[in-house]
Amino acid sequence: MTRTTTGTFHPLDPLGADEFAKAAAVLAREHGVGDGWRFASIELAEPDKAAVSAFDTAGTVPDRRAIVMCFDRGSGDTYKALVSLTGDNVVSWQHIPDVQANFTVDEWEEADAFLRGHPDVIAALAKRGITDMSLVFMDVWTYGDAVTPEKYKGRRLGWSDTWVRASEGANPYAGPVNGFHCVIDVNAMELLEIEDTFSVERPEVMGEYVPRHIPERIRNASTRPPLKPLDIVQPEGPSFTLEGNKLEWQNWSLRVGFNYREGMTLHAVTYNDNGRVRSIANRMSFAEMAVPYRDTSPDHYRRTAFDIGEWGIGFMTTSLTLGCDCLGEIRYLDAVLHDSHGVPFTIENAICIHEEDNAVLWKHVDHDGAEVRRMRRLTVSTHVTVANYEYLVYWRFYQDGNIECEVRATGIMVVSHFPEGGEHPSGTLVDTRTYAPFHQHFLVARLDLDIDGTENTVYATETEIVPMGPDNPLGLALRQKNTPLRTELEGRQDFDWQSQRAWKVVNDNTTTGLGTAPAYKLVPGGAIPSMFDPTSPIFQRTGAIGHTVWVTPNSPDERWPAGEFVNQSKVDHGLTEWTAADRPIENTDVVLWYTFGIHHIPRPEDWPIMPADTVSFWLKPVGFFDRNPALDVAPIPEACDHHHPHHEDSDD
Repeated sequence: MTRTTTGTFHPLDPLGADEFAKAAAVLAREHGVGDGWRFASIELAEPDKAAVSAFDTAGTVPDRRAIVMCFDRGSGDTYKALVSLTGDNVVSWQHIPDVQANFTVDEWEEADAFLRGHPDVIAALAKRGITDMSLVFMDVWTYGDAVTPEKYKGRRLGWSDTWVRASEGANPYAGPVNGFHCVIDVNAMELLEIEDTFSVERPEVMGEYVPRHIPERIRNASTRPPLKPLDIVQPEGPSFTLEGNKLEWQNWSLRVGFNYREGMTLHAVTYNDNGRVRSIANRMSFAEMAVPYRDTSPDHYRRTAFDIGEWGIGFMTTSLTLGCDCLGEIRYLDAVLHDSHGVPFTIENAICIHEEDNAVLWKHVDHDGAEVRRMRRLTVSTHVTVANYEYLVYWRFYQDGNIECEVRATGIMVVSHFPEGGEHPSGTLVDTRTYAPFHQHFLVARLDLDIDGTENTVYATETEIVPMGPDNPLGLALRQKNTPLRTELEGRQDFDWQSQRAWKVVNDNTTTGLGTAPAYKLVPGGAIPSMFDPTSPIFQRTGAIGHTVWVTPNSPDERWPAGEFVNQSKVDHGLTEWTAADRPIENTDVVLWYTFGIHHIPRPEDWPIMPADTVSFWLKPVGFFDRNPALDVAPIPEACDHHHPHHEDSDD
């Protein structure tokens, strides 16, 4: 089916179910992609800025195309195709040698079922006293090249953790089978070997969080009184409008996208500044997430997850529930994806959109009374479940022009048991003879900002102490230093607490009413060091974690900071490789890459389920507006009482 300009269609809209099916059908017809193949990914080939502008201004519809990654299970060969959905043909078909495409959910589920039914696995677990295979869960992880056994090089490999529930429906991650791992060829679904290296007697632990499985003694010990209802009601509906994937609220306008790898994406972010629609961001997303476990033990030395590059957090996105995940007057967007056979499916309520009250926006009290404005923000959120962990992503838009991106990590930590009298040097004791390994969660945000246009320059902005002297006798003076980043090597930047370093994206080609260049500043939060030796194989796979900020010229082929093919990778073909060219980045269309995350030294309080750990960063207008853009936010007189008892007349 060919899309038209009728209704709410826009060229940036994600692929629909009919388009996924069509892409698969075209490749089946022209290249025999069918039985014995898997579709690793199908996504929209997003039109460039010029094509989008032509549609927005003249209604010119660009060719609707899909990028398809697929592989032949028999030969192990990986192919990348560009399919024209408009023309019903294959534009390009390319064999990519010596790479492995992302893992699929189908492979993960099939590998679990295959291993649990394999007679050798059943027999080996029976020797450990594990006989009820309905309680067993085989969690398959991907490999990095450095830890791939030489004899299995070239295969599509997975390795498995083994977990056993205490009872039906109980938490599997509370029952690790230490020292027991399977190596599997997931193309052939062949068990290559069982690593049965050591065992630990299972201690008595309390690893349950579902109420019916929590021991009665713990439930009865609770002293927490019940909460009264907290209702959020908007009787006249929300203040935003949603037409198709276009969202508008309080001068903001943006489009919400979605794909298998990045999950939710945000496009065409603008602000209506008193009748002048001004561009702020062309596209914002998370482009990679690396979670290295810092434990060299046999159970954990292979455990480095690239949840975006190796798996795709779009595939891991879960449906949101009113009253639990989202509260208030909610509007949802569904997401359409596909399985490894190219068959489309829908994730209902994949994206939640709602308004939130957020205390005071601005306020002042003087002798004549008080002026107060409540802060309201628009939140666009999505949740993903990556095996044991959950990541909750919130993009928030504020009435004063601020944008906040918040990520919450929750779920269940990986744990290991250790013998009586044993040690756990690379983790924290969280239960009886049970430790959670130290690990890190690195996220890389890809921020294609267009501040009043595409020609921008990134500045490092720092605060300096002015030396004491005749002009600064009391040592009070500070000065602000703004350094333009002119080439990619200069664009490799690190956070500095002492100078409060941040980064501004500036349009030097125009000025505001105050005569200054408009800018938005990246205010870092959650910037953590990589803590890797530069020669470490893990660091070689993802040099992006080596710096807080990278700046590159915008290129449609440079989307993935650790490279396009991360599964079983050896070296980083992303940011470190691109920026080695040291291309100019001044006064051009730039992309700002921001690395942040959680340095997770586990606590007993994180077990058996982890309270959300929250990190965030901000994009703040700095000289973008001539004054406070929220000056015109209306008061809510019926909700405010400006009466001040200390100003009352008295009888004294």
